[in-house]
Amino acid sequence: QVQLVESGGGLVQPGGSLRLSCTASGTIFSVDAMAWYRQAPGKQRELVAAVTSGAGTFYVDSVKGRFTISRDKAKDTVDLQMNSLKPEDTAVYYCNAHNNYGVDYWGKGTLVTVSS
Repeated sequence: QVQLVESGGGLVQPGGSLRLSCTASGTIFSVDAMAWYRQAPGKQRELVAAVTSGAGTFYVDSVKGRFTISRDKAKDTVDLQMNSLKPEDTAVYYCNAHNNYGVDYWGKGTLVTVSS
């Protein structure tokens, strides 16, 4: 089992920045990739950014150049630095861990609201 706890959400004005953090505990050795997903009201959950155990990264087109995902294996954390935020980035952001057995673990989510 892997437990994930997110922090760092909140209200920010358009153009502002936020940093989300996710701390993992439990059976960490089995985790391969970690990622951030988001779900806006009335929409499906979507993959925002991911980082593999080999440090490869993926970003959805809508956040490329604005968001940066980083993973600290020593601290068992994965962060998402979000810059130049837009109202359409408003969503609940979820931390995800994918282990070597194909199992996904999820945090409870943290709300990001981008509004003036």
